[in-house]
Amino acid sequence: MTQAPATPKAARRQHDREIVALAVPAFGALVAEPLFVMADSAIVGHLGTAQLAGLGVASALLMTAVSVFVFLAYATTAAVARRVGAGDLQAAIRQGMDGIWLALLLGSVVVAVVLPTAPFLVELFGASDTAAPYATTYLRISALGIPAMLVVLAATGVLRGLQDTKTPLYVAGAGFVANAVLNVVLVYGAGLGIAGSAWGTVIAQYGMATIYLMVVVRGAREHGASLRPDAAGIRACAQAGVPLLVRTLSLRAILMIATAVAARLGDADIAAHQIILSLWSLLAFALDAIAIAGQAIIGRYLGAGDAEGARAACRRMVEWGIAVGVALGLLVVISRPLFLPLFTSDAVVQDTALPALLMVAISQPICGIVFVLDGVLMGAGDGPYLAWAMVLTLAVFAPVALLVPALGGGLTAIWAAMTLMMTMRMLTLWMRSRSGRWIVTGATR
Repeated sequence: MTQAPATPKAARRQHDREIVALAVPAFGALVAEPLFVMADSAIVGHLGTAQLAGLGVASALLMTAVSVFVFLAYATTAAVARRVGAGDLQAAIRQGMDGIWLALLLGSVVVAVVLPTAPFLVELFGASDTAAPYATTYLRISALGIPAMLVVLAATGVLRGLQDTKTPLYVAGAGFVANAVLNVVLVYGAGLGIAGSAWGTVIAQYGMATIYLMVVVRGAREHGASLRPDAAGIRACAQAGVPLLVRTLSLRAILMIATAVAARLGDADIAAHQIILSLWSLLAFALDAIAIAGQAIIGRYLGAGDAEGARAACRRMVEWGIAVGVALGLLVVISRPLFLPLFTSDAVVQDTALPALLMVAISQPICGIVFVLDGVLMGAGDGPYLAWAMVLTLAVFAPVALLVPALGGGLTAIWAAMTLMMTMRMLTLWMRSRSGRWIVTGATR
């Protein structure tokens, strides 16, 4: 007896359950990441202003280096999820191991580059003479943890592809606690100062990487997957990651241009911009959690050969993105009188930020669509299109943003340009999703 097809309402409920089950833990893990830097800042801040300034420069360099390789998580999630959908868990874990080996290789290269060039990088970032020695010390020690950070990215992608976002949440939470405790013990108990903070972070990162590797190795043994490095598999992972690397670099360029233009406008504008950018990044975590669910769900559907299921999941996730975006936009409007005083008591900065915050609020539904469709296309392995679309968006955004000071625009104009950028992304992603060209079924794309 054949089973009756699910009603549209039942199908939506199923999609909702899947999205919530994956997105909520993913959001928790995403929020835990910036808490590492916050904990370090809180502990090092009591050592002195120069130490805190040095930490700020070194952390910015480290986060930039690691964020460039976020494709290790994205590409691995999509590839593993496809294999899961095809019912081949052995190949899924084997694919994940290729991503982990690639992470180790890339991490080793980055360490080899950063260690000898640390003083130059710190100077390039504009650290003061008093802060530079502390920044160099922190950067050199923390760089030793980069291989572990990249392994964490790749292993997180493996577990997401296996439809598991709870384990990354638990590991991120444990890592945050371990990092905070180690920092206090090494900075103050052992008297190591800022070097102790760096060593605490390195130890915590390797602890997280070890837990992830234990989970993946156990899965590999259960399903008979090889743990040895495979040159062809590692090369395939790297090739899949190149378009996502281009996408990430283009997005980083957009954010850097916006910050550079705000800096030209004056101290009040750049201060307000940093406040708004921090809020924008926080809101992005909520939307990115849905995108992560999209990567895992879409990859699984396509791997199982269920094109219609992938389309239906995409539609439902877009609805989620719009709804969450509207809710976040309203939250920004309602909370802005309370939000701004948390960061500054300067009335000029508050007045500068207020209208720009409205632009952020208006853009949130657009951001919701962008993040979701970004995740859908990543889950489908449609990296080349994502790279092309982001380069095109950068080409449109850059001249508009750079014209803001020349035309007498202020911070609100910059964030209007950011809204234009997100609208451009929405249009390119929407056109791709409507075309259906991203739908390629099978265990591999």
